[in-house]
Amino acid sequence: MVSISVVICTHNSRAHYLERVLAALRSQTLPFEAWELLVIDNASAEPVAKRFDLSWHSAARHVREDELGLTPARLRGIAETNGDVIVFVDDDNVLDANYLAGVRDIAAQYSHLGVWGGSVRPEFESPPEPWTQAFFGLLAIRDADQVRWSNTLDDWRAQPVGAGLCVRRPVATYYAQRVRTDPLRQLLGRRGGSMTSGEDVDLIYGARDIGLGFGTFPQLSLIHLMPEDRLSKEKLLKLVEGISTSNVLLSNRYGRSIEETVLWKTVLRSIVLLVTKGLRETQFYLARKRGTKRGKELIASLQRSSTAPVSSDRRTSSVEI
Repeated sequence: MVSISVVICTHNSRAHYLERVLAALRSQTLPFEAWELLVIDNASAEPVAKRFDLSWHSAARHVREDELGLTPARLRGIAETNGDVIVFVDDDNVLDANYLAGVRDIAAQYSHLGVWGGSVRPEFESPPEPWTQAFFGLLAIRDADQVRWSNTLDDWRAQPVGAGLCVRRPVATYYAQRVRTDPLRQLLGRRGGSMTSGEDVDLIYGARDIGLGFGTFPQLSLIHLMPEDRLSKEKLLKLVEGISTSNVLLSNRYGRSIEETVLWKTVLRSIVLLVTKGLRETQFYLARKRGTKRGKELIASLQRSSTAPVSSDRRTSSVEI
C-alpha cells in the first residue's frame, strides 16, 4: 500500500488561512494511519507550534527550519518524512476531502508518473478587477479538465502547478541531491519577499530525468485562498519580474537559449506599448525585462565564482522571455 507524507511549508502565515488548511486535512476521507503530516515552520516570527495544535493526528508534528526560503523548507520536508509520495500543500491550499485518497489511487494506477497534481480553484477575498484575469495562470490557478500526462518538457498542459504537488520519493530524493550541490538550483523558489519561483518546474523536470513522467488529474482539486493584495498591480509586477528571473535560470539549467534584446529595442517597444496599450501594459513589459536581466546577472555571477559550468543539461530548444 502506498504511504503518503503531507508537507506544509509556512512562513508568517495568516492564521485563518492555515486553520482552514489544517481543517481540510483533518476532514480527509483517507484514514489517518495511511498518511503522516509535517508542518515546516520556515523562520516564522511567531513559532507555528505555539499557534496550531496537531494532536488530532497521531503522526503529525512541527519542525522548525531557520533557513528562509521555500526550497530549504521543502528539502527539510523531504529529509524528515518517510512516505512513498510527498504531497506539498501550501499554507493557503484547502484540499477537497478526497484529495489524499485520490493521490493514493493515482500512485497505484500510474506507476510511470513521478510528479502529478490537479485542479486549483481560486477563492478571492474580494472580486478581482477584470484586467487581472490575464495573470491568473501565474497564480497557480489550473482547471485540470481531463487526465493528461507526459514526459516531454514542452507539454505544458500536463505540467502540474506547485499547489498540492504530489512527488514520488525517488524524484524527491533525486531533486534534493541535485539542489544541495547546485548553486543555480538554490536560487529558485520563494525566499521572504522575493517572488522568484521555478522549484516546482525543477521537480517536474527531475521526474523526467530519472525516466518518469508528470501529469494532471481532475479528481484532485483544491481551493487556493487569495488575499486582496495578491492581485494588486504592485504584487503582480513583482510576480512577473520574479517569474521572468526564474525562467532564465531554468532555461540555463536545461540548456534553452534566451533571446537577447538590445537596449534600443526595449526602449522602442516600451514607447509603442505606452502609445498603443497604456501605462499598465508598459509597466508589465518592463517588469519582464528587469526579471530577465536579473536572471542573466545571477548566472554570470555564478559562472565567475565557479570553475564548473553553471548548466549541465544542454538541449537545443529556445525560450522566449
